[in-house]
Amino acid sequence: MKNTRKGHFEPRGKLPGFLLKSSVWICILMACSATGQASDRPNILYIFTDDQSIRTVSAYPESHGWVHTPNIDRLANSGIRFTSCYTGAWCQPSRATVLTGLLQHRMESLQVTRYPLCAYDSVALPFFPRVFRKHGYRTACIGKWHLGEDVGAGRDWDYSVIWDRGGPQSNSHAYYENQLVRINGGERRPLGGYSTDRYTDLAVDYIREIKKEDRPWFLWLCYSGVHGPYTEAERHQDRYSDAPETEIPVDIFGPRPTKPDFLRDLTRWEKDENGKPAWFDESVKKYHRAVAALDEGVGRIMQAMEETGQMENTLVVFTSDQGFAWGQHGCREKWLPYDANIVAPLIFSWQGKIVGGQVCNEPVNGADITRTFHTLTGIKPMWEMDGRDLKDLLNNPAGKLASPMLMINTIYVYGGDELLTVLKQDDAVKLVRNDVWAWIMMREGKYKYIRYMRKECIEELYDMEKDPDELTNLAVDPAYSELLLRMRKQTASEFRKRDGEFINYLPVPAEQNFQ
Repeated sequence: MKNTRKGHFEPRGKLPGFLLKSSVWICILMACSATGQASDRPNILYIFTDDQSIRTVSAYPESHGWVHTPNIDRLANSGIRFTSCYTGAWCQPSRATVLTGLLQHRMESLQVTRYPLCAYDSVALPFFPRVFRKHGYRTACIGKWHLGEDVGAGRDWDYSVIWDRGGPQSNSHAYYENQLVRINGGERRPLGGYSTDRYTDLAVDYIREIKKEDRPWFLWLCYSGVHGPYTEAERHQDRYSDAPETEIPVDIFGPRPTKPDFLRDLTRWEKDENGKPAWFDESVKKYHRAVAALDEGVGRIMQAMEETGQMENTLVVFTSDQGFAWGQHGCREKWLPYDANIVAPLIFSWQGKIVGGQVCNEPVNGADITRTFHTLTGIKPMWEMDGRDLKDLLNNPAGKLASPMLMINTIYVYGGDELLTVLKQDDAVKLVRNDVWAWIMMREGKYKYIRYMRKECIEELYDMEKDPDELTNLAVDPAYSELLLRMRKQTASEFRKRDGEFINYLPVPAEQNFQ
């Protein structure tokens, strides 16, 4: 295949005047804040992309053979790559999990007002960066925000440049071009240029300026790529043009006889004159071309870290809000509990602290990452979080955590009280979106258990070692009835430990007696 790739580090374009002055704003804000003694607590650079599947990263064996992400791969080679990261079920609760360490059913007061906008009570639902600030950290957020107009400026963040998706309707979908951003909670102003590159510019500026400070820092860099419409940078429009045709998933059209009834024939794809999914290869390639600027951004940021001498005292974490399915199970979305839909890349890198080139197969989630940030900084969480501490896995990737991994998708319903009300009133319309139903999921060892919040619906059980594509549902096999019952009971027990009273009001699984 002909190499059409360009260099790893692209030159910066010209920023609008107000963003060229962003480094000055950083200096002013830091000068106005209280100073303190230097600490050996680590800086944290948390790179958070959007809708990025592990199949887009060439360090992952699940990636397409033609995928090339040298900078993300380099980061993986310098640290630990996790194979099963369930950061979240979809964009909004995944981001709220980052800030709270909570699963969706415990996010009290969060409400969708006019999607994609929402609102929350910052007292009822506090975010952890404010706690880090009180412990001497400088905190910053750059990029996409999915939690309404309260962007936490001055409360959670010392510095922020945030696309809150508010204002004109056109701004809510401006993932790559024509974004309006808010500096430190101010009025919306044009970001200018290609958003992936502009976020990188801002992050590089921040990293260079924060070096002058004597306190540790936390930067949450939230790229809006690689979300649809998957607009690639102009310089990448020919990338993968001569790559082999993308392999079509075997179950893109179904039927899927062992799946729940609403998923047996689900497909988001139309057939062309040859019986193949129309525009499939073109769509997948476009998606991957948009990843190229993310990879270059990682390279530029790591270069800035090296040039400023901050690699040894900075934990770098790279992940996405969740993955994205391209044809698997008929999908073209996240939302569903299958790995193809929601598993995201996850890399922990810390020069001199984490041995490079390691792989961890233990399933983890987004709340685990937030909980681990607290451990590594020595800051005690100010509320009970749902996450598990991953510190031991960073030292021993072959280890096992004491409790199983949980994930939940309650669509647009947040908080235990609201979920209880919906279930008690049998208000099923609030638990389904675009024919996809709310669910709970548990991973323990090689098995995954799934239960939907839908009446007369069968459960799902998969052996993730023998059937990583989740094609054969073992829950309908009588030989696995005892295992299914055990997994059902254990899942219920684990959620009850996390304020999961809603478990008692879930619809009884089809052909099963909930005990």
